[in-house]
Amino acid sequence: MKSWIDFWNAEHSIYVNARHKQLHAEAVARDIVRHIPRTNAVVLDHGCGEALYAEVVAQRCGCLILCEAAPKICADLAQRLAGVSNVQVIDPVGAEQIPPASLDLVVVNSVLQYLSRDTLEALLDLWRAALKPNGRLVIADVIPPGVNPLRDAAALLWFATRGGFLFPALGGLVRTALSDYGRIRKALGFSMYREPEFVALLAAHGLAAERSHPNFGHNQARMTFSARKM
Repeated sequence: MKSWIDFWNAEHSIYVNARHKQLHAEAVARDIVRHIPRTNAVVLDHGCGEALYAEVVAQRCGCLILCEAAPKICADLAQRLAGVSNVQVIDPVGAEQIPPASLDLVVVNSVLQYLSRDTLEALLDLWRAALKPNGRLVIADVIPPGVNPLRDAAALLWFATRGGFLFPALGGLVRTALSDYGRIRKALGFSMYREPEFVALLAAHGLAAERSHPNFGHNQARMTFSARKM
C-alpha cells in the first residue's frame, strides 16, 4: 500500500463497529449543517469519504457536491445517492471543473493530515477560486504538532464511552495499530500545523482565517478554521 488513497480505497478497520460509524456520521452532519448559511446554499464537501450523512446535509442546502479521491468510494457514493436530486458526486478532476465563484461553502474535514504541503496549497487556490465573494471555507480536524496517537486514542475512548461502544473501541484500537493504517502512518506521517502557521498559510493564498470552535467530530485536540476571501 503506497498512499493514503490506496488505504481508504481498500477495506479498513478505522470504525470499530456500525454504531461507531453511525454516531460519527451523525456528528459530522451536525457540524456541517451549522456552517450552511441558507437553505439554497451550494456546498462542496471535499474529501467526503463515505459521507453517510449526505442525505441529512442535502436536506439543509440547495446543492451538495461530494468530492472523493478514492475511486471505489466515489463509485459507491454515486450509486447510493443516485436518487437524491440535489447531490452531485465528483472526483478531484471534477473539482477542478467547478465554475469560479459558484460555491457558498466548502467543507474539508479530516483531510489535511493526508495531504502534502504542495497539494494543500494547490487546493487552497482551487477552493478560493470556487467560492462566491461572500463564501466560506471551513477546514476541520487539522492536527497541531504534539497530538500523538495516544491522545487520539483517548479521544476515541471518551467518545465510545458516551456512545456505548467502549469494548469494541478497545479492540478496534489494537486492530488499527496492527493494520495498514498504523504502518502507513509511520511511513508517511501526518501533516500537522500550528494555529498561527495555518492562519498565515491561508492568508498567503488570499483567505482570511480564524479558529472556529468546536472542532468537527469528537477530538477537540484538533482544530477547525473558518476562512473568507480577502
